[in-house]
Amino acid sequence: MEPYYYSQMNKVQQNAYHAMKTGLMSMAPLFMVPKLENRELGDIFFQLRLDCPEIFYASGFHYRFYPEANKVEMIPEYLFEKGKIKEHQKAMESRLSKLARPAVDLPEWEKELYIHDFICSSVRYDKLKKAYSHEIIGPLGQGVGVCEGIAKTVKALCDALGIWCMIAISEANPEKKIKYRHAWNIIRIGGKYYHLDATFDNTLGSRDAIRYDYFNLEDARFFRDHEPVIYRAPSCNEGGFSYYITKKLSFTKMEDVEKRAVQAIKKKKILTFHWRGGYLTREKLTELLELLERTGRDKGKYAQVHVNWPQAVLSVRFLDELPEKEVVMEEANEEEL
Repeated sequence: MEPYYYSQMNKVQQNAYHAMKTGLMSMAPLFMVPKLENRELGDIFFQLRLDCPEIFYASGFHYRFYPEANKVEMIPEYLFEKGKIKEHQKAMESRLSKLARPAVDLPEWEKELYIHDFICSSVRYDKLKKAYSHEIIGPLGQGVGVCEGIAKTVKALCDALGIWCMIAISEANPEKKIKYRHAWNIIRIGGKYYHLDATFDNTLGSRDAIRYDYFNLEDARFFRDHEPVIYRAPSCNEGGFSYYITKKLSFTKMEDVEKRAVQAIKKKKILTFHWRGGYLTREKLTELLELLERTGRDKGKYAQVHVNWPQAVLSVRFLDELPEKEVVMEEANEEEL
């Protein structure tokens, strides 16, 4: 599969991309690339590492140029010395191979689910934002990562399992108190493109209760709580392959919510569902909360409801004792703020 960002570049940019990739893969201390503006070289370097998450050891670069030359001398910054890089490469290849093996024969959608669940059950968000957490070595080697490292790990696993995948990037937005850029994936399943944000699901869920609020969303839903992309990305116009719709946990009627709530109480399980019966207005949310409270009370339980309002997802635990907070308003991007 042709790398996504490479395919968007012109010939000169592709030549710079190739030169960088060759130099970085050989761990060269310096190499020549076509002379371009600093910002353009920076974008190519960044996009190359989005296309190739296996280049996890290059964190930045400096360059030298001469006035009459048509090339510049690129001096990369490596996270480790050469011998250590080779050790980490071997460990990453082994880890990816081992993780991919159980999912090789699964259908595409189930492969994607397998990758998503690995992230949500085995990777912890790194609040300290260490350098390796921005690369696959964080999630795969240390069990921690930030959005960039998590998106790169999803891409690396998709590559290993033959699923088309790219990494999308949005800019920070100080007006909304979003301090950092954000990274997620766009995946092609059944010939159609979908947004997959394993980081947001990771921050919402827990190891024993995985969330799927951002699993295979279309543009209209996804960008309710995501900033626009910095670089051009494929349009995602289909929403019928989201987790909650596929698993019949996307409801349009109050009676369906009540029925599944009764089943959840009986089976002592958490009920997480998507509301699709019109906009989740304040009035509709109040109606749903009253229904869940009443259903729990009828069975001798107390409903504690976590609400992801932008995505119209409610996650309900039915408890034996009255919780300190009966309703928790969630922010999936809390760690990015």
